[in-house]
Amino acid sequence: MRALVLALLCLLSIAPPALAGTRLKDIVDVEGVRENQLIGYGIVFGLKGSGDSLRNCAMLRQSIESMMERLGVNTRNANLNTKNAAAVMVTANLPPFAANGTRIDVTVSAVCDAKSLEGGTLLATPLLGADGQAYASAQGSVAVGAFTASGASGASLTRNIPTSGRVPNGATIERELRFDLAAQSELRLSLRNPDFTTATRIAGAINAFVGVDAASAMDPGTVRLRRPNTFRDMAAFIAQIEGLEVEPEQRARVIINETTGVIVMGENVRISTVAIAQGNLTIHVQETPGVAMPNSFTNAPPVVVPQTDISAEEDPARLALVGGNGVPLRELVTGLNSLGVSPRDLIVILQALKASGALQAEIEVM
Repeated sequence: MRALVLALLCLLSIAPPALAGTRLKDIVDVEGVRENQLIGYGIVFGLKGSGDSLRNCAMLRQSIESMMERLGVNTRNANLNTKNAAAVMVTANLPPFAANGTRIDVTVSAVCDAKSLEGGTLLATPLLGADGQAYASAQGSVAVGAFTASGASGASLTRNIPTSGRVPNGATIERELRFDLAAQSELRLSLRNPDFTTATRIAGAINAFVGVDAASAMDPGTVRLRRPNTFRDMAAFIAQIEGLEVEPEQRARVIINETTGVIVMGENVRISTVAIAQGNLTIHVQETPGVAMPNSFTNAPPVVVPQTDISAEEDPARLALVGGNGVPLRELVTGLNSLGVSPRDLIVILQALKASGALQAEIEVM
């Protein structure tokens, strides 16, 4: 008996670790459960001389005149001259299943030549959806996480962006988007990273959990879901399956950001056996000032003449063997690091490997 226990412990110690899965709610989106963008045009008042100039912002003048007329004040022929107001665009996201009276945050951005929105107050602004209907109304004090300061000499200091701010809980939802999720008998799950293998694994995990064929992969980005009779509504069904863990499939891809020199490689990146030679060319330019003395019979001053010394050094190219019959990522990184190349040179090497057909992965340049 003791020998059997020792044998089982040995098998467990050498067994490969199980792959950690990802929850279903983290890799798919449910049809109908989404945010909607809202947009509106408004006016921010109360600025301390940092608003728009009415001469350069005709829309602000027209907006102030129209607003004053609605309030019973006629300003059509008046000489308006204020820097305490600014025309702004107001944006927000309407959450799914948001009820009337729910408060949401809004973002306010200057339209014309305002210098800062600090200390301003957004007046009542209707927020419209893509269908042109008003779904919310925004109003409140603008919070700007920036500042600007200037002196009499013209020097100025600006931190962050003072022409953009937020109104926390500044909008109230006035119209709901109706979608009866509970009454649905069938809907679709959309994969955030479409893949045939991942879609099949999701359908298989759901069917294994409920015991019936309730899910099927329609294409790489969609899984059709049918509510089994054992669940009273679709909301309860989704609540039960969204915690299921599925191992998503990763495509072999190399992401390159040439601006910052950042390189990200996926786990499935493979490389065939290749030999890479890499050498560096360094050019030195040194300027040494020299003095040229004039003729002794003249009174001309000495002349400074630059003397240039140019030399070039080229490191001998080192031929290194990298890869071999589809080596994994760890060995690939070790082989490339053995060359001692910089990130810029590594980008060129990866692009050359892709052109030669030795790199089994997609290269995406950001």
